[in-house]
Amino acid sequence: YFEKKLTQFTVPLAIHGTPFQKRVWDLLLQIPPGETRSYRDLAIMLGDPHLVRAVGNANGANQLAIIIPCHRVIQTSGELGGYGGGIERKKYLLQLEQKKKRLSL
Repeated sequence: YFEKKLTQFTVPLAIHGTPFQKRVWDLLLQIPPGETRSYRDLAIMLGDPHLVRAVGNANGANQLAIIIPCHRVIQTSGELGGYGGGIERKKYLLQLEQKKKRLSL
């Protein structure tokens, strides 16, 4: 992953969370490397644009960062928003994936 060779993890996952959290995490797994979605985008995908805060909470509860790519979720304004590993790491991960995406075009 950090050498820009791996874009999708294939390890078996033991995911523990509420049914809602699991639905959010499933959506995170669908965001391609090098792309982002907003918390609002995910709320709309779940069928209710008012779920933005709940989506943010589920995103923050993700214990498998990078594998379940919570760093790909940003604020509706385009700002990076928070990240459990720190905003600098989030920025680094997004830049790493965007470089990989450009290399493969």
